Amino acid sequence: MKRTIFAPLLILLGVYLLLNQGGSIGAGTIFSTFWPTLFVIPLGLFFHWMYFSMVGRKGIGLLIPGGILLMAGITSQFAILLDSWETMWPGYILAVATGLFEFYWFGSRNKWMLIPINILCVLSLLFFVVFSIGPVLNYLSFVQPLIAVLLVLGGVWLIVKRKTT
Repeated sequence: MKRTIFAPLLILLGVYLLLNQGGSIGAGTIFSTFWPTLFVIPLGLFFHWMYFSMVGRKGIGLLIPGGILLMAGITSQFAILLDSWETMWPGYILAVATGLFEFYWFGSRNKWMLIPINILCVLSLLFFVVFSIGPVLNYLSFVQPLIAVLLVLGGVWLIVKRKTT
């Protein structure tokens, strides 16, 4: 049990030290950087542990907050480490979909649950794509002219191919 908790904390601390070379490190910095890993993710795992180890099928409702907290904690941790809150926020919509999907998967598999799950997943993925395109294109700005030329050539090829067939 100690290894299970201690190993990810060591990994995250090592990643943080690699990313924060030359910066100051202290208890406040560690808590402000790793609060999702220290508080939110363990709470989500606790709900899962309660369901899978203790109460079983009687406590199926534990998976909803467990899935939401686990996914929200992972989203928050990535947003903090990568400093990308503006692109990671759709992960919170996906967190709700995750909790509902776990409830569906391990529960009675009511097919009507798939409607809100799919709506939330599609919205989350759509927002991820829309809000990630700008930063990705800015990051890849050195290949933007190449992408533009490929898009133009692809459009021309589609027009020419359509007329010849």
